Amino acid sequence: MSYTSADQQLLRRALDLAREGIGLASPNPYVGAVITDSQNVVGTGTYTYSGIRHAEILALEQAGPRARGGTLYINLEPHAHQGRTPPCTDALIAAGIRRVVACMPDPNPKVSGLGFDQLRTAGVEVEIEVGPLAEQARTLNEAFARYVRHATPFVTLKAAMTLDGKIAPPPADLLSHPGGAPARSGFSGNWVTSDVARAHVQELRHQNDAIMVGVGTVLSDNPLLTDRSGRPRRRPLLRVILDSRLRLPLDSRLLPDSNQLKDDILIFCSDADPQKKAQLEALGLRVEEIPGLAPEGRPDLSAILRRLAQLEITSVMIEGGATVNWAALASGVVDKVFLYYAPKILAGTGSIPFAAGAGFQHMSQAAQVQRIQIHRFGEDFAVEGYLRDPYTD
Repeated sequence: MSYTSADQQLLRRALDLAREGIGLASPNPYVGAVITDSQNVVGTGTYTYSGIRHAEILALEQAGPRARGGTLYINLEPHAHQGRTPPCTDALIAAGIRRVVACMPDPNPKVSGLGFDQLRTAGVEVEIEVGPLAEQARTLNEAFARYVRHATPFVTLKAAMTLDGKIAPPPADLLSHPGGAPARSGFSGNWVTSDVARAHVQELRHQNDAIMVGVGTVLSDNPLLTDRSGRPRRRPLLRVILDSRLRLPLDSRLLPDSNQLKDDILIFCSDADPQKKAQLEALGLRVEEIPGLAPEGRPDLSAILRRLAQLEITSVMIEGGATVNWAALASGVVDKVFLYYAPKILAGTGSIPFAAGAGFQHMSQAAQVQRIQIHRFGEDFAVEGYLRDPYTD
């Protein structure tokens, strides 16, 4: 049977259903399923981690006997191995599904293709999308691909800056606000980008399991670092603070107001003052020591990401300052950049650049951004692009 425009429409619906699992499926992939009989949609499903049952099983349950002889549309290859649930392929075959149209194989190299092979062996016709919808499916589950293939989270480096690459005015300007408050701490006139762009940042936060900043950002901005998208999450956004010497103020807005464990804050240090560490832990915070990298003594980002993967964190968005941005680029841990630009020019050698540090010494060493997309947010725009491919690199 040839692939039709109707097939494409139903695959889009499966992708839309899969997107409904954002924030609810990690550390597993986003999966949506649609089952049709000869004419109508008879079952749909969206996978959520807490719901346990996979999208195709939910769709089969909804379809009941109408699934026999029908077609399954799904964004990701049905799994054929025993995990938290039995193989979905067995259920599809038993239900009499005769055709499966999927966007992509499972990125896990240990199981990729096994589901398709089992279905074909049972006489089920399998078709795999190779066009734009396949690319959308890969993008949707890029964090899962990085996590399952390399045991490390997918890392997005996000920043907002002026057209000349400045993320903030000179530090002296930050102290000039009446009352001594940091000028970027809640004073809307000092935001780099517009309300529209900043609202989109909340969408990005919602798509990630964790947000990472350096303590310098906490000291200058006193941020909350929360997901304010208003969308449901299975787990709160993990707020990761890189704080080598534990300079985090005890009156920071991040800190809880009781001694109950704050599961959504994790502080990494490399040269901890035992007394300060005890104070933070008494407030219910998790503080972990990661060996530093000489000569700076800052925590090892690669080791931190491996630790986050152990905690089933599949995606991290770095929203740090200039120092953390350079450390991330220099360590080679960045998968994607999402850089917002406002139509402003700060200029001046004292203004803070996007990344501050030694920098790459030759143009041939510069980080190469590929597969670039441009997004508009009112007068602002953003550049989205990849430094490496989670499916191949």
